[in-house]
Amino acid sequence: MPPSDPAAHVAALNARLRHHSATAVLAHALGDPVLGRIALVSSFGAESAVLLHMLSLIRRETAVILVDTQLLFAETLVYQQELAERLGLRDMRIVRAAEAELAHRDPDGGLHRRDPDACCALRKTAPLKAALAEFGGWITGRKRFHGATRQELEFFEAEPGTGRVKVNPLAHWRRQDVQAYIEENRLPRHPLVARGYPSIGCMPCTSKVDAGEDIRAGRWRGRAKTECGIHFADGRATRQGMDA
Repeated sequence: MPPSDPAAHVAALNARLRHHSATAVLAHALGDPVLGRIALVSSFGAESAVLLHMLSLIRRETAVILVDTQLLFAETLVYQQELAERLGLRDMRIVRAAEAELAHRDPDGGLHRRDPDACCALRKTAPLKAALAEFGGWITGRKRFHGATRQELEFFEAEPGTGRVKVNPLAHWRRQDVQAYIEENRLPRHPLVARGYPSIGCMPCTSKVDAGEDIRAGRWRGRAKTECGIHFADGRATRQGMDA
């Protein structure tokens, strides 16, 4: 169950662990009796191997959730299987939208073109919300260098409206830190990274990124949209202490 006073607990954790390493933050979150059971939510994207590897070293029986929107790149699904097996993840959960909901709200599979926010809500946000109902918190791979709504990210956030706590162990990492960790630990890379995709989401809404562009420029290119919706509350992007 979520903590009785998430905001106070988050403030205390951020103050206590402000200068700690990512692994220390992750280990504390996994053992925090106030948070209770927490899950790691992973896209198995370009940078996901880092946090998944850390988790496998600290507590590999932790639940790992992938939301399969049924619009993911085939390469992502293959990468998920290979990486989960290699790291020995013991509680891998793949969740999807209910078939009845898909048939009712997106019968022709074109909702992502007409209303990408509604598509994300249907295929990603709703299934994840259901999957997280049994947990008091969840771990994300978000980082400040991603920009936009993530520039003031803290290690811990109180998730508005749910009482859950979000944990961002890599919040302060730089892009070069991510690359160095992957190389030093000889972790397999998502196959699309070498083809110009530094940030990978659903196939219809992800494009290649040119040199000099923002790392997330290929997500919903040409639209004001910058987040899929799982880090939103009341339709607005959130970060600790304020709405973005």
